[in-house]
Amino acid sequence: MPKFVRQYVRFVDAVNYRVGRFSMYLLFVLMGILLWSSVTNVFRHNAIWTLEMAQFTMVAYYMLGGPYSLQLDSNVRMDLLYHRWSDKTRAWVDAFSIFALMFYLGVLLYGGVESTVYSLEYAERSPTAWRPYIAPIKIVMVIGTLLMLMQATSIFFKDVARVRGEEL
Repeated sequence: MPKFVRQYVRFVDAVNYRVGRFSMYLLFVLMGILLWSSVTNVFRHNAIWTLEMAQFTMVAYYMLGGPYSLQLDSNVRMDLLYHRWSDKTRAWVDAFSIFALMFYLGVLLYGGVESTVYSLEYAERSPTAWRPYIAPIKIVMVIGTLLMLMQATSIFFKDVARVRGEEL
């Protein structure tokens, strides 16, 4: 494989590793928010921000952790025939099927960017009592989608290398 492909794969894997490890800690933030919500409910002081903040934290958790999950190959796979195939056949099938994921992520990224631009232009806010701005979580979603698309491209390069008998 060309040097720039190897560098791309190394760079994307390193970035998604670090972002994924960071996003693991967002689960603790989510637990803290939900604990605070429970404690304040006991004292009849409802914090109006906790439900929505928990939702935003959960979105950040799975959008930023998704590429790391894909990198570790811990995603769910329909395995009727896959386990019976050789490594080379699996790499061929993965190299072709990753295009469906890349197309989906491309459409999702396009829509996410359009929606984020709209949110920034019009200072879109949530229609709840707390009324937080929506743009920050949309930016996180776009970043997560971009990282997922980059990781899918990295996996494609790894599969092509495996078909050629190389390892990246």
